[in-house]
Amino acid sequence: MKKNRTQVDFQVWKSGKKRPALQLMENFFRFNDLEASKEKLNNIMHYAVNRKSWICEDPAMVFQFHQAVRSFVRAGYLIHLKGKKRYIHTQLENPSPWVLGLLSENEYQNPLLVFKKAFKEYSIKEFDYFMSGIVYFSMGAYENLPEKNIVIPYIHLIKMLDAAHLILERRKKR
Repeated sequence: MKKNRTQVDFQVWKSGKKRPALQLMENFFRFNDLEASKEKLNNIMHYAVNRKSWICEDPAMVFQFHQAVRSFVRAGYLIHLKGKKRYIHTQLENPSPWVLGLLSENEYQNPLLVFKKAFKEYSIKEFDYFMSGIVYFSMGAYENLPEKNIVIPYIHLIKMLDAAHLILERRKKR
């Protein structure tokens, strides 16, 4: 007796359209608040490093966030490649340390520097590997830790979130 198999079409993941990088970032922040994204990334990172516990969130929500961050990283890479300073660079006098967050003053004035530094050190595949690793290790209790340094890509990702949000805020003010 033959088993009937359902054909699953994965073309949903592939879109024939190419979207501009800023539109991809706007879509990311439309569904993911900046503070909530940073908190969720922090929780995933915390549980990935903590060997004896796993994240209490719904795995589907973690996977959805993982996919959103992957597309965010690709949008950041597109911004890095284009390097248009006309809508990014702003000269400010003595910004408050509370406003800067993890960004330096130069990075706050020109958020494009954040993307340049991040993609100078790591490729898109390495960011994907990082995200896959921390999601994998946060979903269960494992004796081993991820084999690579996971702190530096985490810091780059947090800085990219801040920089992208800053770029979009400045773009709205124009």
